[in-house]
Amino acid sequence: MRPDTPADHIAEAERLLRTAEQYPEDAEPLLLQAAAHLELAGERGRASTLYDRLLASEHPEHPQLVKALQAANLWEYGHEAEARALINGIRSAAPTEAAPWEIVAETLENHDELEASHECFSTALSILLTEGDDDVPYATRSLLSGRHRVRRLLGRPHDEWDSLADRVHSGHTPDVSLDELHDPKRLWALGSDNPAELKAEIARLRSELGSYRSALSRPFPVAVLHWPEAELDELLEAYPQLESEYPTHRAHLTDIEASLRDLSATGTENLGIVTATVPSYEAFAASEQSSPANADLLPQYATTLAARGRAVAWPPPKGAACWCGSGRTYGECHGVAEL
Repeated sequence: MRPDTPADHIAEAERLLRTAEQYPEDAEPLLLQAAAHLELAGERGRASTLYDRLLASEHPEHPQLVKALQAANLWEYGHEAEARALINGIRSAAPTEAAPWEIVAETLENHDELEASHECFSTALSILLTEGDDDVPYATRSLLSGRHRVRRLLGRPHDEWDSLADRVHSGHTPDVSLDELHDPKRLWALGSDNPAELKAEIARLRSELGSYRSALSRPFPVAVLHWPEAELDELLEAYPQLESEYPTHRAHLTDIEASLRDLSATGTENLGIVTATVPSYEAFAASEQSSPANADLLPQYATTLAARGRAVAWPPPKGAACWCGSGRTYGECHGVAEL
């Protein structure tokens, strides 16, 4: 169950901080999650301290992302000048990752800096999108949607990127158009006493909630556990009780691909694969005060690896190697149309 009260968020942050101490090599994603929970609990000062801690570390893995999160957090609790300085630095650095741009653009939007927000969204897309390619990476889709939303607020006419945003949105949420979702006048319906208008607004809000849930899940991809063949052999030799979970390595690989395709078909996005090792799994079982032979630990182990930033996105990019380690491209291996 997701935390939903300040006390729950603080408790989850403390748990993540303990996990970061246990796995210092994965401290950055864990500390970022802890900071997010502290922000949700209203503990913005503590969250800022964590962001500063990451930026002060020797080699932060995603410094522009940390700066963007710090800027958004600082602006929310009265440190606008510092936030603007960080935002200007990020824009000058022109990162090639979507997340810092999205956070900066939405921060500016939330504080009615619509022209600056539009400029950030547009600059990001000019860096990250390949002209003429409708296959938009998951992380970039929210940039298209955000730019569309800001342009609606500014009263701008549709352009090619807005049309692409419409196509991407309709492919995943066909019930409510992006124009309708981003209509600046739609909030007026909330004060209506017309049942039909209220029903339509509920449908819009449900669609929007789905988008927010998708966005919130980005640091927590739905991850499936992958055991390389040598690791699986070692696992089953040590814990034969798990043979019912993994009858053969080939079946295990087939199950991974089938599970991910099923999840994708139901609209689940931000899917990933985490690679397991026996020592890591045994250490996790020990931390849970349980036996590695307990099959109930397997999904928990996968979730923990994902929280530590160990998930690799599925499906792989075009032309990339298959996730299974065969050495073939994904399209020639598990990515074929029929398994």
